[in-house]
Amino acid sequence: MTKIAVASAGSWGTAFSLVLADGGSDVTLWARREEVAERITTRHENTDYLPGIQLPPSVTATTDAEEAFAGADIVVWSMPSQTLRGSLAEWRDLVPRDAVSVSLMKGVELGTVERMSQVIAESLDVPSRQVAVISGPNLAKEIARREPAASVVACEDEETARRLQRLCHTPAFRPYTSTDVVGCEIGGAYKNVVALGVGMAVGLGFGDNTTASVITRGLAETARLAVALGANPLTLMGLAGLGDLVATCSSPLSRNRTFGERLGSGMTTDEIYASTRQVAEGAKSCSSLRDLAERTGVDVPIAEHVDEVVAGKITARDMMAAFVARETKAESD
Repeated sequence: MTKIAVASAGSWGTAFSLVLADGGSDVTLWARREEVAERITTRHENTDYLPGIQLPPSVTATTDAEEAFAGADIVVWSMPSQTLRGSLAEWRDLVPRDAVSVSLMKGVELGTVERMSQVIAESLDVPSRQVAVISGPNLAKEIARREPAASVVACEDEETARRLQRLCHTPAFRPYTSTDVVGCEIGGAYKNVVALGVGMAVGLGFGDNTTASVITRGLAETARLAVALGANPLTLMGLAGLGDLVATCSSPLSRNRTFGERLGSGMTTDEIYASTRQVAEGAKSCSSLRDLAERTGVDVPIAEHVDEVVAGKITARDMMAAFVARETKAESD
């Protein structure tokens, strides 16, 4: 039986552990807090992040990273993207050298503008072919409730992608393979920024015409940047692009849309952070994606304006007015 370690025990890490257990693997979650680990192991429930969801007995948890990673064939990384590098530096010597790393994270690192798979490969000093990403319309609570869903397993090495596909294919979860790691990661990171914009529109009281316009232009912006970085444009039309974008922008379960709604209603970024312990990745990645686009020479007005709102430089209403006032052009440009 394949042994899998998952770091950490937030909502998505826990939900994906359930998927892997349903696929027949033994899963050990690393949890930061002892009480979370104890409840998962003894009560088979993560009451802090997924209350009411019964976890399979093959999912256990520990606060001891050495114990979690020991003998793991696969290590799944699920933590806020901006904390990843520090955690990897601390745990590098504990991760088996031949273990495949899998990123569930959807962000771009501030400063380096590296994608999460790049941070993993660099920090653990492993080849990029040993790092995979999983991305798609996968809201954690729905996955944990075993509602039917699909996703993309992307890795440069096709056999590794197929191996992971087999491990997480269950009656409720259908994975597809891809070798377009760049497209999947940019799609996953950028949709959070677009969801912030959509949430702001909702918070301002605007309707479906406005949100559909932001979603559509957000997809075009995502594709421009991803293709400039070497992605296959068809990836952005699939589950890791359009699929993830629609789910994140449409669902009240989306942290990023909810964060945007609060910005639209007049709350500041600091006030929102103080009101929740869950992380909206787009609030951090809007800055790094904007930086990445500038270095790549790609025009990204949504990321630019969302970054300005998150930083408190303009209001959500200013942002919406600026979108409409922009110089007109052909849709295909």
